[in-house]
Amino acid sequence: MAMDQAAKLRQQVEKLKEQATTARVIAVTSGKGGVGKTSISVNLALQFQKQGKRVVILDADFGLANVEVMLGIRPKYDLADVIFSNRSIEDIITEGPAGIGFISGGSGVQDMGNLDKNNLQKLIAQLVKLDNLYDIVIIDTGAGIADSVIEFVLSSPEVILVITPEPTSITDAYSLLKVVNRKKEFDRNSKAIKVITNRVESYEDGQEIYEKIRIVVSKFLNIQLEYLGYIPYDKRMENAVLEQKPVVIVAPNSEPALRLKTICNVLLNMPEEETKKYGIAKVLLDLIKNKKSKG
Repeated sequence: MAMDQAAKLRQQVEKLKEQATTARVIAVTSGKGGVGKTSISVNLALQFQKQGKRVVILDADFGLANVEVMLGIRPKYDLADVIFSNRSIEDIITEGPAGIGFISGGSGVQDMGNLDKNNLQKLIAQLVKLDNLYDIVIIDTGAGIADSVIEFVLSSPEVILVITPEPTSITDAYSLLKVVNRKKEFDRNSKAIKVITNRVESYEDGQEIYEKIRIVVSKFLNIQLEYLGYIPYDKRMENAVLEQKPVVIVAPNSEPALRLKTICNVLLNMPEEETKKYGIAKVLLDLIKNKKSKG
């Protein structure tokens, strides 16, 4: 019955998308907290915006509200208000610096597996509108191997994995990939996990850390990894986080900001067939389907 409902909703999404521009969806994740994942999400969004892209961040780290802490802005509404309080998607978008938008997931995504047909249809219709408002949706997932994190990694067409030189960051990133690899929903033939090494000493240091995880993943897991680039350790990035201001804004010529610009350009110059403009509506519909099939 649940599968029939998901199939009907998928048809609805496809019908609504005929009038919508489908957004590119990129999930940014990590095997553990404290590796700079949210900072990278926010600063990448700003670099995309500088390149003329309309960008919104979905804060999917439930209960921690990392994006709003990073930006020093408290949103009035979250995704649950679309589902339960008849708010439109426009109502819950909070404007961030330089015109980027962000949405607090709140408890909304956690509740999606239990929604009735009417609430699901309402949510999906609003998410299709979001695909029409933005070119890129960045999902800032939680950290670790919680179900909500794994579901976003499985459902998102593009995934960026952030790791640092800490041994626990590398082992926890491997643990995350190991869990993902076991899931039947994981489309290993068409999805490469992209890696950013953060807080490294040099280009060589970043490359070495990436190679460590690539070799182990290649040997034991059937997952493709691609190296996006590195972000060096820099006190200005730490200070920007403490000031609740993105480094791209407070220190645009710093090495971290310039490296983020390079990574942004790599992502924007990828072949069209690799960017998979899937749309956030379809991503969350897949997530709902996965939740229901497990339940």
